[in-house]
Amino acid sequence: SGCGWYMISLITMSSWKTNVFGLPGVQSVFLIYGIVFAALVLLGSVVMVNPPEDYRPAGWSPEASAKAGSLGAAGFEPGQMLKTPQFYSIWVVFLSSAIAGLMVIYCINLFGIDALEFRGVENAGLTTETAVAWLAIFNGLGRILWGMISDRIGRKSAIIIMSLAQGAAMLMTYHVFIHTGLTTGLIVAACLIGFNYGGIFALFPAITADYFGNKNVGSNYGWIFTAYGIAGIGGPLLAGYFKDSVQGAAHPIVWMTPFIIAGVACLAATAIIAFLGR
Repeated sequence: SGCGWYMISLITMSSWKTNVFGLPGVQSVFLIYGIVFAALVLLGSVVMVNPPEDYRPAGWSPEASAKAGSLGAAGFEPGQMLKTPQFYSIWVVFLSSAIAGLMVIYCINLFGIDALEFRGVENAGLTTETAVAWLAIFNGLGRILWGMISDRIGRKSAIIIMSLAQGAAMLMTYHVFIHTGLTTGLIVAACLIGFNYGGIFALFPAITADYFGNKNVGSNYGWIFTAYGIAGIGGPLLAGYFKDSVQGAAHPIVWMTPFIIAGVACLAATAIIAFLGR
């Protein structure tokens, strides 16, 4: 479903005064999501089975899929993976990309309203909710399309392009997209950031398998995914800290410090993944 869809529902249901079992709107949203997710997980568990031990998809050769010199050919255990510099490089790149996306998911509504109202745009709240909706849509598209792109150009090249594009989008959000484009610019920025953010969920499990093998990709990716947990705390705190530190500031440019930090982090991640060795 994605974080974007969650935010849309949270905003929409709260505004509709949704009450489930007498609970207020926000609590009702959590209850509805819990019921829906539990039902879907149980339904999925009924039909999912493990493949036979020696199963191989038609036309697939593990020898051919592992490029010459790839760590993936070794089939690393988690303990072995944690001793490699490649793990920490991939982890840092994941962290940078996730911080950027999660920071925007947290603050786009507040930032958008501040920026648009400062420039005299009417119905700024409606515009920002529209931007959140488009962010969610492109978040979902990114998970599909970035995977397709990486199948054609390779995982490493796809992450380089994605991180570079995300860094540029973060740095351009205010001075280019919103300063010149106003309402349209906010929506364009949300689409770009959401699209690149969605891509991390397609590319990082795949590059984990490429570098450390398919056999233990579930447990290995779990270690990579710890970066997302840290980003889930760091991203929102990054935006909140700088906004709170200038309470009462009238100009929305105060929001741009966390955008610049996240953008530079993504550009640094681009350099890291570009020099990532096999």
